[in-house]
Amino acid sequence: MFKELNPPSRVLMGPGPSDVHPRVLKAMATPLIGHLDPSFLQIMNETMELMRAVFETKNELTLAMSGTGSSGMETVFVNLLEPGDKVVIGVNGLFGERMVDVAERCGAEVIRIEASWGDIIRPEQVEEVLQEHAGVKAVAVVHAETSTGALQPLSEISQLVHEHEALLIVDAVTSLGGVKVGIDENEVDACYSGTQKCISAPPGLSPVTFSKRAAEAMAKRKSKVQSWYLDLSMIQNYWGQERFYHHTAPISMNYALREALRIVMEEGLENTWERHWKLGRALQSGLEGMGLSLHVAENIRLPQLTSVYIPDGVEDTLVRKQLLEQYGIEIGGGLGALKGKVWRVGLMGFSCQPRNVLLFLAALEEVLAQQGAHVRRGEGRTIAAEIIQK
Repeated sequence: MFKELNPPSRVLMGPGPSDVHPRVLKAMATPLIGHLDPSFLQIMNETMELMRAVFETKNELTLAMSGTGSSGMETVFVNLLEPGDKVVIGVNGLFGERMVDVAERCGAEVIRIEASWGDIIRPEQVEEVLQEHAGVKAVAVVHAETSTGALQPLSEISQLVHEHEALLIVDAVTSLGGVKVGIDENEVDACYSGTQKCISAPPGLSPVTFSKRAAEAMAKRKSKVQSWYLDLSMIQNYWGQERFYHHTAPISMNYALREALRIVMEEGLENTWERHWKLGRALQSGLEGMGLSLHVAENIRLPQLTSVYIPDGVEDTLVRKQLLEQYGIEIGGGLGALKGKVWRVGLMGFSCQPRNVLLFLAALEEVLAQQGAHVRRGEGRTIAAEIIQK
């Protein structure tokens, strides 16, 4: 006989998922209604308005795709790209590589712009490629590269993209709700995110938004979208005024997203960003105060996802195992080129709290000392506490 479900209590400080707000969990326990029930259609309308507010956009085509952030990525690419289309993709980490894979599966001609893992894509790189290649349909970048902790500036790249009459695609899976995305301000044409990072809901939905230019490009397609499930020409009829059935919406996840976005707006977008920046600085300064080194330069560093170098002689997996088993803290290891070289520490959404910063610094200090690593005992916590109290 299987026992009642009773997973261990964890403090989720990895690259995602983050801890879910108790109000979101409560919303998920709300009784189900039908996906065409007038009450649920009203919930969908409210959720769309909240998504527009958090995306900072007036885009009519703003909705939540059924699936995690990767479903949002596929939604954007399969609807905008047709076989033979040229797309420029910035690759400075794992999720840039993933965009390349998805675009190639659409039959697109992919033109890569490379940067080292932990760096950003520079506007001059984009300009050079757009001058060399005529007829580029879209340029795609990762706003918050989860594999490294780098924050990609958007404004200059957006201007260059539109000067060449291309569409700007942005991955905001880790950034939405944690730092300013500014869809309308940065003239982003298509953007996707996820619920499990700074929005603090469980994984399961992907908010997406499309500009009028992107919607017009989709309307001019000459071929069918390769994915029936992700075909926006049908899905937008369910989220729009027609309410035409496409697939059964995940009711409880929509409850969760609505409540999570409501919490973000109650706190206020700018207050939410400031909380992430302040506590991110506290964590990063505390790690450096311990004597550890960070992977990403300070001027392009995310506040909600920090890559810290593993000290020489320290066993990566053993530290993460001890943190999990002894303190109930989950952090992430490095991916790809950074595997075994860094830890990735998240401060996202409901996990972004002062107590988690100080708890993690104290726990990491103790575990590293047990492994014989040289750390400056107590200094990291003192520095972090001073920043938190300001």
